[in-house]
Amino acid sequence: MNKKHLVAALLIFVAVMVFAPMAFASEGAAVGSEGRYAGFFSYIALGCVLGLGLAAAGGGIGMGAAVSGAVNAMSRNPGFYGRIFTSMLIGLALIESLVIYTLVVVLLLLFANPLV
Repeated sequence: MNKKHLVAALLIFVAVMVFAPMAFASEGAAVGSEGRYAGFFSYIALGCVLGLGLAAAGGGIGMGAAVSGAVNAMSRNPGFYGRIFTSMLIGLALIESLVIYTLVVVLLLLFANPLV
């Protein structure tokens, strides 16, 4: 599967995820106070999933680069193992904290009802 097919498949997937709630909401059921905001909450859920996925992907890439650099530095100069390892752990904790903050914001968006 080349890059063009992968990008096309990803765009089709995102389009289906964005427009599917509108298609399901177009049924002839009675619209109450909850049904009016079905599209709003589906967009919140989609944004939460995309945001958390991007945060986790960015955190994973950052952690991989940090560990790679630290292992490379430790292999070049084993005498500074303690300082490098400590700095790497602090950096990994800060990277992971950004992902956890994103998770907290996602949970607030999903479970807080701003329309009450």
